[in-house]
Amino acid sequence: MAFLVTYVTTRPTYSDVLTYSGETGGAGRPSGPINGILGPMAAHRNPTERAELAQALRTAVRGEADFGTTARALATMDASNYRRVPLGVVFPRDADDVAAALAVCRAHEVPVVPRGGGTSIAGQATGTGVVLDLTRHLRGITELDPGSRTAVVQPGVVLDELRAAAAPHGLTFGPDPSTHSRCTLGGMIGNNSCGAHSVAWGTTADNVRALTVTRYGGDTLRLSRGTVPGALTGLPELIRTHLALLRTGFPELPRRISGYALDALLPERGTDPARAFCGSEGTLGVVTEATVRLVEAPAARALAVLGYADEAAAAEAAPGLLPHHPLTVEGMAADLVREPAGLPRGGAWLFVETGGATPAEARAHAERVLRAAGALHGTVVTDPAGQRTLWRIREDAAGTATRMPDGTEAWPGWEDCAVPPARLGPYLRDFRALLAGHGLRGTPYGHFGEGCIHVRIDFDLLSPEGVARFRRFSEDLADLVVAHGGSLSGEHGDGQARAELLPRMYGDELVALFSRYKDIWDPDGGMNPGILARPARLDENLRFEVLPKRPVDVAFGYPHDGGDFSAAVRRCVGVAKCRTARPAGTGVMCPSFRATGEEAHSTRGRARLLHEMLAGGAGGAGGVITDGWRSTEVRDALDLCLSCKGCRSDCPVGVDMATYKAEFLHHHYRRRLRPAAHYSMGRLPLWLRLAAPFAPALNALARMRPLAALAKRLAGIAPQRTIPVLARQTFTRWLGRHRGKGTAIPADGHVVTVWPDTFTNHLSPEVGRAAVRVLESAGRRTLLPGRPVCCGLTYVSTGQLDRARKVMRRTLDRMGGMLGAPVVVLEPSCAATLRTDLPELLPDDPRAAELAASVRTLAQYLEEYAPDWRPPRLNRPVTGQTHCHQHAVLGDAAERRLRERAGLTGELSGGCCGLAGNFGFERGHWDVSAACAEESLLPSVRASEPGTAFLADGFSCRTQLEQLGGVRARHMAELLAEGLPPEPGTSCG
Repeated sequence: MAFLVTYVTTRPTYSDVLTYSGETGGAGRPSGPINGILGPMAAHRNPTERAELAQALRTAVRGEADFGTTARALATMDASNYRRVPLGVVFPRDADDVAAALAVCRAHEVPVVPRGGGTSIAGQATGTGVVLDLTRHLRGITELDPGSRTAVVQPGVVLDELRAAAAPHGLTFGPDPSTHSRCTLGGMIGNNSCGAHSVAWGTTADNVRALTVTRYGGDTLRLSRGTVPGALTGLPELIRTHLALLRTGFPELPRRISGYALDALLPERGTDPARAFCGSEGTLGVVTEATVRLVEAPAARALAVLGYADEAAAAEAAPGLLPHHPLTVEGMAADLVREPAGLPRGGAWLFVETGGATPAEARAHAERVLRAAGALHGTVVTDPAGQRTLWRIREDAAGTATRMPDGTEAWPGWEDCAVPPARLGPYLRDFRALLAGHGLRGTPYGHFGEGCIHVRIDFDLLSPEGVARFRRFSEDLADLVVAHGGSLSGEHGDGQARAELLPRMYGDELVALFSRYKDIWDPDGGMNPGILARPARLDENLRFEVLPKRPVDVAFGYPHDGGDFSAAVRRCVGVAKCRTARPAGTGVMCPSFRATGEEAHSTRGRARLLHEMLAGGAGGAGGVITDGWRSTEVRDALDLCLSCKGCRSDCPVGVDMATYKAEFLHHHYRRRLRPAAHYSMGRLPLWLRLAAPFAPALNALARMRPLAALAKRLAGIAPQRTIPVLARQTFTRWLGRHRGKGTAIPADGHVVTVWPDTFTNHLSPEVGRAAVRVLESAGRRTLLPGRPVCCGLTYVSTGQLDRARKVMRRTLDRMGGMLGAPVVVLEPSCAATLRTDLPELLPDDPRAAELAASVRTLAQYLEEYAPDWRPPRLNRPVTGQTHCHQHAVLGDAAERRLRERAGLTGELSGGCCGLAGNFGFERGHWDVSAACAEESLLPSVRASEPGTAFLADGFSCRTQLEQLGGVRARHMAELLAEGLPPEPGTSCG
């Protein structure tokens, strides 16, 4: 039965009246969503119906159906500006589960959105009904055939997992978005993802051979070239009656991703429904299996990096390099580069990768590109490590672009427009003029060889005026892209960000065909409504609308976010580098996610929960979490955060979850009873000072198992842990006897203050003694502060921030005249606390910044203040751990150079040791702590050759190695001291 329904909207879009004409989907209701909302489904929200739906799904599927607060909060957002709150999340175990879930949802008239890694940038991975999370169970590579160069995969397979499986056969999957370490094949098919190598190997659609797809309701179709499944009645007729429009309505350019690829169904193009399905953004069905093409990976690669005056000049040069058949032609401007490591001079760069059968052939290929490039400056890099470093600069641009050079926030929304490559230079100039005309800023980067530009723009999406300007700019930019013969989306799909504007690109007649195509696939309109066909408006469902309008009262200063905790939480844009299965190189983030595989225990997951907490219970107006700082959901997610600070450096946008955790715990337990571990280990400096005179007796008692077990139970310590041995003589007492205390700085300057941190002082004084020997061999006299000092680390990590500030202020008072002179801090976690937490907790005390600027590690001090000192040549291999806080806050470049000068060979492992101060000692954390250690640290120890020294500057790392690995690790100071000649009359022990 045909019908005509007119829905009048309350807010204007490109048309004030949305009109839908089509066939009924049963019971007289529309066969598709109107303005992104299923007619009767919109009412399916009351608690009784939700409970019935949840129970029906739990009965129907073997996987998990989670309608709890945490699961819903984690799925509200992807990597876009948009937020939609689902009813629940289903984790199907197999294809039968997918079909069963879709059948239940259709029966209950509830929409469905399939979700992979959740890195979509246009909002298509969010939904108001049931989210199908395909990453937990559907991760299998069913078949990999090197002969036919194909693989059969499930939708939750992470791209890097497929590439790793194909690599031993000399093969790879060609498309490789910058999120390759966490994006899934199902998500790539849904968005028709591309990546840096599409110049050589095309888009995902170019590399899909066949798909198995389940539709809303549960029926399954097999899609392959040359055949249209019989279940898609009406599709052949749709194509046959609109051949002229389909042949002329699509622009010819390599990165045309917008809309449905209906031209793939043309007979002269082989009638390929699998290809047409790619890029449908979850609006047609759910992929449960895909057969994909693999390509031969070059045996060797080289990278030509070319510098130009600006990005427009780089863009104009890019098309001229395509005849040289490069693997990539990527571009970016200088504004996005944190550190220009290895880049030639210029205001913008092209990254041009070449391949060859041998390293010499790849290099020769790159040198030909360099000669033809017309660049101001250029270099060819053949070293794999050097190439990885440079590629990381480009890949991290999706995160670094979210902050302008002055710290202003910038957002996606117009992330990936594409124009013909020959038009890219003129387009960029017009684009810059359009930005300026709207008073906006953004720095383009992306796939210059294919005319595809990424950009984050400093939209004000917090005020009505800013949102209105966002709309005006979006409309003008759509017109500009079309004027240059381009596509609104060149990689990430239309989603909610651009689909409303598709009539400007394709015209009303072709867009109407998109809706009819959607109806053929999904007559009930249950698949991802509001996306692509009959889309929601681009300025609704913005994720910022629900956040507090005023800054929340917090303890830390958040200097990089204007003192606003909401702005700090907004830093997470969802690119999900924290979901990487293994850290890159020496990376750390995010150890708890890698140990558990759960989104709630990733940096992004925790940020999402904090966002919902702010939205619903800390001054906001509509979050999933409604009890604010008292939220048990946020507390439980943060409980497995190791406070490693890895995200502070490894996250492209600098999310600092360790600080957010401390902030949350501070509020959560305010005027409430805390866990026992907060009193025992959180106040460790106090207890150790009190215990110092009784160390021998306490050590003896700790060796008595019943007493030790009781003590651990009362203190909230994991029963598997051994209580560390207290030093019989503290470092400060030893040094007082060794040299005598001093508080004044002699005029000759050949003195240095050594920070007597709690761990060195009470638990490993041998480290302090060794450091004194090394510093004395460098001609320095060591001093201590006149009275006991403390950085406040344990108070910060347990969220006892009022006590932390009290301790820190007392410490600053006691430093007195030593402020401003270098301070050597031997324990990396204490050094990081002084460098970052101290000034951020006491932003109003200039002494805090002064002490923070004075902090040096031993290696940093020797390199900066004793450059002529020669370390002993130890000539032995080392393995062990770079401390997380060293990596994240202090950097380890000086340590690397010192090891090289001392003849210490080998690399220290990345990742995290898993102990992380009090974390690994707390009851309930043993399994995660051990899993973290087993990822990189313990395997590196087991694989070490005889005579290897185990190196770990952090007390936690040394303790973990001793308790889980059975080896004694040492601080760098200890290794160096052992190589020094004996000092007459001086004992180091």
